Order: sequence, then structure tokens, then C-alpha cells
Amino acid sequence: MGVVVYWIIIGAAAGYVGTRLLKIDLPLPQTIALGIIGALLGGLALRVLLAVLGVAAGFIGAILGVAALVFLYKRFIDKK
Repeated sequence: MGVVVYWIIIGAAAGYVGTRLLKIDLPLPQTIALGIIGALLGGLALRVLLAVLGVAAGFIGAILGVAALVFLYKRFIDKK
């Protein structure tokens, strides 16, 4: 249960950072959802780094996951 809460918090923060870095304007619920999904995907992909570097690797993985999802969002959903 604690891990889920951890990923929600990290995901929300990473969603905010990721959407700001990639200059995409989303409503808060979508930003948080994007961040949580990105955190889960990025966290799974960087599980080895998490073991080596600690919490910092989890945050980096979350931001990378969000960046990938924002790219896909801009590419397929938000066609401006």
C-alpha cells in the first residue's frame, strides 16, 4: 500500500514537472493522471537504477515516463 501512495505522490510531482518542461497545458486532473501513469511506466523501466541510486532514480524515471506520455499525447490526441 505504501508503494502505491509513493507512486501517486511522485507521479503527481513528475506530471507537473514534465508538462512544464515540455510546455503542454493540461488541466490538473489530466496532469496528475499523466504523471501517475508515467511514474508507473518510468519506475518499472528504471527499477535497476532505483536499487543503485535510491529515490532520485525513481523521480528521474517518473519524469522520463511523463515525457514519453506527453510526447504521445501531443502526437496523437492534442493535434494543434
